[in-house]
Amino acid sequence: MKVLVTGGGGFLGSAICSMLVSRGDNVQSISRKPYAKLNAMGVAQFQGDLADKGAIHLAAQGCDAIIHTAAKAGIWGDYNSYYQTNVVGTKNILEVCKSLGIPKLVYTSSPSVVFNNGDMEGVDESVPYPESYLTAYPKTKSLAEQMVLKANDDALATVALRPHLIWGPGDNHLVPRILARAKAGRLRKIGTRIVMVDSVYIDNAASAHLLALDHLSFQSSCSGKAYFISNGEPWKLWDLVNEIIRAGNGNPVDKSVPVSLAYFMGWVFEMTYSLLRIQNEPPMTRFLAKELSTSHWFDISNARKDFGYEPKVSIKEGLVRLKASLQKA
Repeated sequence: MKVLVTGGGGFLGSAICSMLVSRGDNVQSISRKPYAKLNAMGVAQFQGDLADKGAIHLAAQGCDAIIHTAAKAGIWGDYNSYYQTNVVGTKNILEVCKSLGIPKLVYTSSPSVVFNNGDMEGVDESVPYPESYLTAYPKTKSLAEQMVLKANDDALATVALRPHLIWGPGDNHLVPRILARAKAGRLRKIGTRIVMVDSVYIDNAASAHLLALDHLSFQSSCSGKAYFISNGEPWKLWDLVNEIIRAGNGNPVDKSVPVSLAYFMGWVFEMTYSLLRIQNEPPMTRFLAKELSTSHWFDISNARKDFGYEPKVSIKEGLVRLKASLQKA
């Protein structure tokens, strides 16, 4: 199979590329810049912006499928920049699939598209999209996911995966951020209530994409649907954070701030950063305060049933691998 991976140089994208190459698929990637690790894998690389349909059209020539992992992520920033990448970029991907006759699209979504600012405990994919969002990322990912699912037809089979808190060796986002904040003494528990969260080890997240790709066709049970992807083993949030910190030889977090104070400070930071047009991410936002003070874990039985997803690497094993990789760095 010849597969185009958007964002192939990213954490998830490169893991997916590696798995595809290992099993003998012909892999291409489109990213904003070239990556040495993709060259080493033998992945053909194209540079371009997802808002440029012509660049996608060139990269997707002759492909049998697209795995669309590229996105603008984060909890802060100009709405239009999120919209251009996450919505316009996904619209361009869909149009290229149609124009080139590419029959399969696996889209990387996010559980945040259904986050309603409260606890989500054991919910499945029947939970509705909320009426409003606190930040641009989940809103634009929601718009894109709905567009992808609506596009499913006999010419283009689509599926959306919602991996939650991907982590592991090679992570350039979640793990480094946790370790840096802990080292600087800027990490605090939000509230004192015990909250449970799902996460997913990188190998499990990547393998879910390959399983969905292999099962996907217009007649398949997964076409036109969204799926939560996790390790299927909810942990206490701050236990997981502290184990990641220990893997990096840091000191566990023990201090906390009230939820109401964190939410208020998030609002203050948002107002201040907006007024002063500060581009850097604030240390706290209302969305982050809600994320860190609520439970969010999901029922993954539909992914198990419809395309055989099974998390092979446990959180405990993943932490052992993470620690080993951090010690080598």
